[in-house]
Amino acid sequence: MAELGSGALIIALMLALYGIAASVLGARRHVPELVTSAIRATWGVTLLVVMAVVALATAFLTHDFRLAYVAGRSSRDMPAHYVLAAFYGGQEGSLLYWVMIVGLLGSLALYIHRQSDRALIPHVTATILSVMALLLVILTLVASPFELLPVTPIDGAGLNPLLRDPGMMVHPPLLLAGYASFTVPFAFAMAALITGRLGAEWLRSIRRWTLVAWGVLGCGLLAGAWWAYHVLGWGGYWGWDPVENVALLPWLTSTAFLHSVIVQERRGMLKVWNLSLLLASFILAVFGTFVVRSGLLSSVHAFAVSKVGPWFLLYLAAVTILGIGLLLYRLPALQSDRVIESVSSRESGFLLNNLIFAALTFATFWGTVFPLFSELFWSTKLTVGPPFYNQVNGPLLLGLLLLMGIGPVLAWRRTDLRLLLRNVRWPLLAGLLVGCGLLFWLREPLAAVAFAAVAFTTLVTLLEYLRAARARRRSSRESYPKAVIQLLRRNNRRYGGYLVHFAVLVIAVGVIASNFFQVERQFLLKPGESAAIGPYTITYQGLEDRRTADAEVVAARVEIYRDGQLRDAVDSYRFFYRNYENQPTARMGIATVGLDDVYVVLDRWEDDGTASLRVYINPLVIWVWVGAAVYILGTLTLFWPQPALARQRVDRPVRGVIPSEA
Repeated sequence: MAELGSGALIIALMLALYGIAASVLGARRHVPELVTSAIRATWGVTLLVVMAVVALATAFLTHDFRLAYVAGRSSRDMPAHYVLAAFYGGQEGSLLYWVMIVGLLGSLALYIHRQSDRALIPHVTATILSVMALLLVILTLVASPFELLPVTPIDGAGLNPLLRDPGMMVHPPLLLAGYASFTVPFAFAMAALITGRLGAEWLRSIRRWTLVAWGVLGCGLLAGAWWAYHVLGWGGYWGWDPVENVALLPWLTSTAFLHSVIVQERRGMLKVWNLSLLLASFILAVFGTFVVRSGLLSSVHAFAVSKVGPWFLLYLAAVTILGIGLLLYRLPALQSDRVIESVSSRESGFLLNNLIFAALTFATFWGTVFPLFSELFWSTKLTVGPPFYNQVNGPLLLGLLLLMGIGPVLAWRRTDLRLLLRNVRWPLLAGLLVGCGLLFWLREPLAAVAFAAVAFTTLVTLLEYLRAARARRRSSRESYPKAVIQLLRRNNRRYGGYLVHFAVLVIAVGVIASNFFQVERQFLLKPGESAAIGPYTITYQGLEDRRTADAEVVAARVEIYRDGQLRDAVDSYRFFYRNYENQPTARMGIATVGLDDVYVVLDRWEDDGTASLRVYINPLVIWVWVGAAVYILGTLTLFWPQPALARQRVDRPVRGVIPSEA
């Protein structure tokens, strides 16, 4: 398997280099046969990479400890699903997984668009193959997953303890796939810039591919939040860790693109914004990979310092210079067809949306890289913590929540202010009542304002559904549930987008409540003793030693009471894995009681059974996970095939742009 996988990667690299040359020559000399050959080369590279992936996965499942990568990340006593997950648990395997995703999506995109976008396809092919070639160079020359050990060990070291969790089966593959998926829209954007075909063609080609990358990366971020919540033990799900931040950056820019592309389709505006956002999304995805693998920034997620970092830095610099250069060169052809006629227009709303997302991206990026600049200029590595992000990004996110409510009721070109006020008067009144009521009840002004914004935007979103469903019901006599389903089916772009907005609002409720009203206490208890925290009483029952196939486990049993009644009982764990006895890992005891999460962390314990317990009351965190489920549902509805009539209406060209439902 080692020889098969290594050989497949070497041949894949040579074939990728051939494909790049064939596609460039085919485009320059107008030789369609060369372009076709390059497309087939892409499919061949993908097939070879899949062979290497199968070879490495087989090596893990058969415990082939001749391979250094397998011996360093798996062991015979690990459950089979963790053995397979160890495939992408290290640097080499994650890069191999990434190049596989690029190959699969790139091959599919070339197959779908090979006839409809003939002028763009040669450059799309060359761009996709260049990304694959970079990764294949690294996998063959710098960090091969098929490197052999001089002596084969009897057993392997096993997977890092932090990675032995069900979250390992979801979060890393989704996040890596999200990063890799930005290659396809980036390739189309580069092809449009190179060829100068900057009209509607490339927009039609890449919107859904951007949606794929955005949706997958968003699901990866949410899965990572859930994983952090029940494993890391600090009572939260997002800590503004550098690796968390760099994963968020391309999601922010791609979200901005998916909004502003509507303006280019409908009004022929924001062309520079759209290309810039696409380029930024891919560049930030590469930057995120560089940060994880360079060791420049401290993070619980990062790999150790390796030789891979400089390669990504060089590629990052080359792509950034080339992308910005092409964008500046094509600026004359990217002038808007129209100008914004009024501040109170939907075009202005989308522009403000872009500005807020750009500000969020820059603030998060600057906070992440600031330690590098401080060390460079002041010889002191100053870190930026959560207070910075909360103070800077908090008002920006509040502005986005309000804009989500105002945007849907704005008209194209110009909005009559009296009509605008009439459309938002009830949501505005509801928001004011919620804000005043919560301010009186909770005595927390910022939280009251945030909840008021959520209430306002939620009611606007629901009224948009209600008005449209009522109109359908009058015309077709459908029931309200059926009318809503038909709205999603016939205009999924608009009403599926509103469903995603609703998911964000649900998540916002959980984030606001858990950040402003979290309660934390530390207790030192003997078995049978109780302690009070908020409206709850916890009773510590004692410790229990357990053993799994690959670990020694210590579990602290805690009962949770409210109003004198037993509501739940949880176990908070500490795991000690073979070869990692000095790196105990945790799994929290979490009980959802009503609207609160009671979150129990076992910090330390004594031989007599005395335990130090850290307990949090996290209100409304369950809303974060409910919102995540709605986000997934909303994202899936965006891919719902439209009826033929709706597709014809969207695809009919008007004045050089492609109109669509807002």
